[in-house]
Amino acid sequence: MSTPSVNAPSAKAPGASVTPNSTGAPHLMQLIDVGKDYGSIIALKDVSLEVDSGRVTCVLGDNGAGKSTLIKILAGLHKHTSGELKIMGEERHLSSPREALDAGIAAVYQDLAVVSLMPIWRNFFLGSELTRGHGPLTRLDVKEMKRVTKAELSSMGIDLRDVEQPVGTLSGGERQCVAIARAVYFGAKALILDEPTAALGVKQSGVVLRYIIRARDRGLGVIFITHNPHHAYPVGDRFLLLKRGQSIGYYEKANITLGELTAQMAGGAELEELAHELQSAGEHDDLVKDIHSTLDE
Repeated sequence: MSTPSVNAPSAKAPGASVTPNSTGAPHLMQLIDVGKDYGSIIALKDVSLEVDSGRVTCVLGDNGAGKSTLIKILAGLHKHTSGELKIMGEERHLSSPREALDAGIAAVYQDLAVVSLMPIWRNFFLGSELTRGHGPLTRLDVKEMKRVTKAELSSMGIDLRDVEQPVGTLSGGERQCVAIARAVYFGAKALILDEPTAALGVKQSGVVLRYIIRARDRGLGVIFITHNPHHAYPVGDRFLLLKRGQSIGYYEKANITLGELTAQMAGGAELEELAHELQSAGEHDDLVKDIHSTLDE
């Protein structure tokens, strides 16, 4: 029994050259051999990926794989220390989340900070409120903000009867979807989603995945960070697998199956080596069968 082989033309070892955009246009975002050091600690090394409009790039890895460091670089929280970060073909060193937002990159984090009693429309426009009037007569345009919030959520397929509803009454999945709709409305070109389905049940995870597809269909380039290949595969177009800060594979969807993706995430080579050692020693036949069953899934 062997680990599924993935010898795909699009698979890239760490440091491999980046494939050109099929349209000939520059990628929306592009990392080329990017690394990040914190003193003597190497958090990320030689990672390459592309983000294009209307496509979902999934970044998968367990805890400590380097996903958080990658997010911080893309969102402008940390500067990379090696390699290149390009936005629309122009090399950039993002120095703040505001600079990333100005470049059209919006990040939606897993631990969304919400004021539970705040109405949905206030949360939607928080920090970017619409006003009318001038000078001392300036006031919030509450009516327009409510109208826009309802219209934008509706366009994303989120049907709320009352945008005065407190944010705290929404489920975790619904709050994620409101954040996605907000990013779309405020002009995001690239959307970074940090573990949006973590800690959600099956139904709510499905809701979030549906809105990821809607964002993609509206032309956004989506970066979906997750540790769950079963969530990534249905919506993803490309898959970058990270382990200990390095790429262990980069695939177009046409060149990898869910089973192969899962096997790589599960450490297929390590499991196969363990099964071989146990089998050679004639020990734990039941465990060997379980390992082979996992590799076959």
